[in-house]
Amino acid sequence: MTQTALIRPAWTPATIALMVLGFMVFWPLGLAMLAYIIWGERLDGFKADVNRATDDFTGVFRKNCHNMRSTGSGNAAFDEWRATELSRLDEERKKLDEMRREFDQHMRDLRMARDREEFNRFMADRKASQARTSGSVPDINA
Repeated sequence: MTQTALIRPAWTPATIALMVLGFMVFWPLGLAMLAYIIWGERLDGFKADVNRATDDFTGVFRKNCHNMRSTGSGNAAFDEWRATELSRLDEERKKLDEMRREFDQHMRDLRMARDREEFNRFMADRKASQARTSGSVPDINA
């Protein structure tokens, strides 16, 4: 991290002012600023460790998931049944995804119809109010 930045994890006038202001506005903000001042230098290392652990976990999960689909159990009847069930489940998932898309489109259409109806009502009310006010304004030239 650069040491020339105005807000850096160190006891600078700007960070102290932000911490005090944070405590005055909402105490968790001040506490967060205090934590940043104290442990901010370790933040990059912490993020790298979390990313590495997440990548390792997902890599193992993907590897195990791929191995489960590609290797058989040794029982041909079971493997055939499992393959047909997995394909049936994939088909069901595709059907559910399609139904979800149709429902989302239906909800968008309903929202659009409701918005259109509210807009038309607004415009009709506006025209009616303009007609009333234009009739009640006295003519200055008369």
